[in-house]
Amino acid sequence: MSGQTQRLNVVPTVTMLGVVKARLVGATRGHALLKKKSDALTVQFRQILKKIVTAKESMGDIMKTSSFALTEAKYVAGDNIKHVVLENVREASLRVRSRQENVAGVKLPKFEYTSDADANKNDLTGLARGGQQVQQCRAAYIKAIEVLVELASLQTSFLTLDEAIKTTNRRVNALENVVKPRLENTISYIKGELDELEREDFFRLKKIQGYKKREIEKQMLLKKVEANLPLHKAVSYNSSNLLAVGDKDEDIIF
Repeated sequence: MSGQTQRLNVVPTVTMLGVVKARLVGATRGHALLKKKSDALTVQFRQILKKIVTAKESMGDIMKTSSFALTEAKYVAGDNIKHVVLENVREASLRVRSRQENVAGVKLPKFEYTSDADANKNDLTGLARGGQQVQQCRAAYIKAIEVLVELASLQTSFLTLDEAIKTTNRRVNALENVVKPRLENTISYIKGELDELEREDFFRLKKIQGYKKREIEKQMLLKKVEANLPLHKAVSYNSSNLLAVGDKDEDIIF
């Protein structure tokens, strides 16, 4: 009930009616666009959610395989394999870079990894013993890093889309439940006031026309009275003279 009584505080004129109608058209168009944006973001949100579930399910097996590979490498190559690997590393063989992907006006961060094959070209780790297990451990952890990078990208996009969907839905609800009803109530108010003014003008014109008609009838009646007044006076005067002459006449004797 309170939503129906809300309206803008405007002067009820024809110009303001056109302005409010234009604002209502813009609000309707914006509501439709935001609704489509919200639907597109929701579809992308669900797709990312499915990918996150799949990545997390595979993450457990990959990390378990990597841990077993590290244990095998330590068992074969010795416990000091960690220090040997650190001494032979000069630069990182895997690098992570970020980029942005535009989805319905929302910029989603994406992380990608790149591998440098030349970084480990002269790697002689495990040459004495356990070389094969060290390489298997390295391959297992590279695969784990790939899944981690993908999962980080999906999680970041998931949170960004969640905030964007909430903001878009708030705007859609505001347009649908506040802005559009207020503009519609304002248009109804202006139309009602204009109709009332039109009825007042029509009643005023009718009153003026009736007054003018009565004045014209009065003037015509006065003209008729003035035109007929001398004739009545002459008739009454002559009749009085005739009576006066008859009284003065002598009696006629036969």
